[in-house]
Amino acid sequence: MVYATQIRSKGSQETRNVAVSYADKVEAGELLTGTPTITDSTGDLTLSNKVVSTGSLTINGVSVVAGAAVTFTVAGGTASTTYDIRMQFGTDATNAQTFDDHVQLEVL
Repeated sequence: MVYATQIRSKGSQETRNVAVSYADKVEAGELLTGTPTITDSTGDLTLSNKVVSTGSLTINGVSVVAGAAVTFTVAGGTASTTYDIRMQFGTDATNAQTFDDHVQLEVL
């Protein structure tokens, strides 16, 4: 299992936006494509607005070009619980890559 490098956190009553950069994992000119499949194994979280970035973003202080990040919105969850969120998507390269990554989210 591959995890994004940072554990994100939110309050149990908050709705938060999440952005994960893949700029360091795609080749020059390669873009993420399609609608990402994003799930949590418990079903406790409400995950919505699952998209590949359409404009440039700043993620953790680093500028990320359009098409090199996955973004989604998360709500719900039980306090004092860490959730595993699975993200699956591909790229538009001739020899397309398929990503199957995970993000941990701690609900405070």
